[in-house]
Amino acid sequence: MTNASKPWSARLAPYRRPDNKRAVIEIAITVVPFVALWLGILWLLHIEMLSTRIAGLLALIPAAGLMVRLFIIQHDCGHGSMFSSKRANDWTGRILGIVTMTPYEYWRRLHAAHHAHSGNLDRRGIGDIDTLTVSEYLEKGSFGRLMYRLYRHPAVMFGLGPAYLFLFRHRLPVGAMKDGRNPWISALATNLGIVLASAVVIYFIGWTAFLIIQVPIVVLGASIGVWMFYVQHQFDDTHWDRNEEWKHENGALHGSSYYDLPKPLMWITGNIGIHHVHHLSSRIPFHKLPQVVKDYPELATTGRLTLLESLRCVKLTLWDEKKRQLISFRDLKHGHAMA
Repeated sequence: MTNASKPWSARLAPYRRPDNKRAVIEIAITVVPFVALWLGILWLLHIEMLSTRIAGLLALIPAAGLMVRLFIIQHDCGHGSMFSSKRANDWTGRILGIVTMTPYEYWRRLHAAHHAHSGNLDRRGIGDIDTLTVSEYLEKGSFGRLMYRLYRHPAVMFGLGPAYLFLFRHRLPVGAMKDGRNPWISALATNLGIVLASAVVIYFIGWTAFLIIQVPIVVLGASIGVWMFYVQHQFDDTHWDRNEEWKHENGALHGSSYYDLPKPLMWITGNIGIHHVHHLSSRIPFHKLPQVVKDYPELATTGRLTLLESLRCVKLTLWDEKKRQLISFRDLKHGHAMA
């Protein structure tokens, strides 16, 4: 069997091996700049000059980007791809969960379900952006349609929603009652860690400085993270099938985008834009994803989405099963007007 005729899981198997030394380096080159930026912002905001305070506020943006990168490292720990040791993965993920305000075990369970059913139209709703089909939307009453339109509004999807998710929703594992005590232990232990870590920082710098710096970093990072997750599955050429026709490899390859960002943005987002490869083999460490695309050029054109092109994805809100594509509310209205 030639390499090209093998399933992707077999072709990508050589990339799955964790690299412990590289993992430590990746954590170091993320944590050290993050801490340095945090302290730099604190210093700039204490100088009573408008220019330095503006610089401090602007520095919140790269700090939020590094928060996203820490989240991607935590995410890889959840897939068991960061370290060769499960214990190292789990404890690194738990500690980073305090920084990212994301309970490690609880989020890992939701994310595993997302990977298991990505592209399956009959298994939506766990760890996903809620997306209705055209028929499901039309079957809803006026209030249901209004709620869905509000949910899909950019101000909610990329602003209020991410802030609510990371600041409040992650504090309790609502909806995980049937999964036993582990999600609750994960969430409550993370909450305790957040309280203790915050108390130490507040003791040294005060409430005001902490709130001015940490909360915006978390909120901005949450918005960036949700945007990344959104465009990785909600794009023009995405692919969904009903359960009887769904196949994991097809859903992974064609239901996830290759978000081809400029290299600095690709670095700070942990290469997670190479999302189709990640879904084909989630055990590949994030720092090896660019090499996969380099070694398999056909993956560089599959589901490719540039930064400019991704902005058009915001309007895509409904799955049209007849056309087998995402459409906007305006497209739906126009279609009915034409009918």
